[in-house]
Amino acid sequence: MTLSLISTGIKNQISHDYGHKKIDALRHKYSILLVDDEERILYFLKTKLKSLGYEINTASDGAEALEKIQGQEPDLVVLDVIMPKKDGFQTLKEIRTISSVPVIMLSAMGDDSNRIKGLGLGADDYLPKPFNPDELVARIEAIKRRLNSPQQRKTAKELIIHDIKINFDEYQLSVHGKEVKLTKVEWLLLHELAMNAGHLMFYYDLLTRVWGPEYRDDVQILRTWVSRLRQKLEDDPANPKIISTVAKTGYIFNR
Repeated sequence: MTLSLISTGIKNQISHDYGHKKIDALRHKYSILLVDDEERILYFLKTKLKSLGYEINTASDGAEALEKIQGQEPDLVVLDVIMPKKDGFQTLKEIRTISSVPVIMLSAMGDDSNRIKGLGLGADDYLPKPFNPDELVARIEAIKRRLNSPQQRKTAKELIIHDIKINFDEYQLSVHGKEVKLTKVEWLLLHELAMNAGHLMFYYDLLTRVWGPEYRDDVQILRTWVSRLRQKLEDDPANPKIISTVAKTGYIFNR
């Protein structure tokens, strides 16, 4: 083989390898779906987040958002509440039937009842309007950290407690022999509780491990997600026997 052919082969191989690395990098670019009926807000947030390296897609109403999530699920959804056709709460409810994608809700209705409603339907965070765009970025980064944190790496393949079987490797949960689906946040919370079964987990510990240090005092968000988890694990969620509350302190996952 001549030197020129060898050189060409090396160049082609480098080009091939580089091309694949470039494609892989694009594949792993963090994608966000912005859903809002206000074009001005969509444009502003899209410009801001794209400048930070995020891949951005947009939807102007809930129906369009659901179509896009089903077509190609993003890594995260930023969802406005007040929209025509289908509001954010209804959209979120339908998202949770098909996906566990993290969702941050935005709303001019910033009172506690709407925040609790959003979290209760499965939102990962709730940010009242008007908001500082840097705060939205911080909350997006917080969700990324907690879903990719080394602290969340599995330390046991499988646990069987009561009639609950948990396979952390396959992200499979069964209760009384029936498969139960969990969102990403529910998996993280279950992991912390189950891996420390029999031990008291303080509010601030759970909040810090699952949501991040900036959430360590947000007990309401923890109560909401524990309630959601009880709905899926307990025979009688109103009288829980698996996840017990220690008043004003924390929770115990009973052996």
